[in-house]
Amino acid sequence: MAIDFEKLVIDIVKPLVVYPDDVVVKILSDDDNEISIQLLVNPDDLGRVIGRGGRMANAIRTILYAGGTIENTRIRLDIDSY
Repeated sequence: MAIDFEKLVIDIVKPLVVYPDDVVVKILSDDDNEISIQLLVNPDDLGRVIGRGGRMANAIRTILYAGGTIENTRIRLDIDSY
């Protein structure tokens, strides 16, 4: 069973933000052993997603890395506003 990383990121981030409809997740590269994910949020929500000292972003990355370990895939997450 393959993990849907796009849905996983959306399910984690949407409850955290004020504008959940503005959350966009793009899979930029999907190789056999590396996935690059871009998370775009409303500029007002950027601080909520990154968190104080980057703690929230690190927690999200940790969850994605755990899923990547199961799939034998390296995950890269970029968080930005549009």
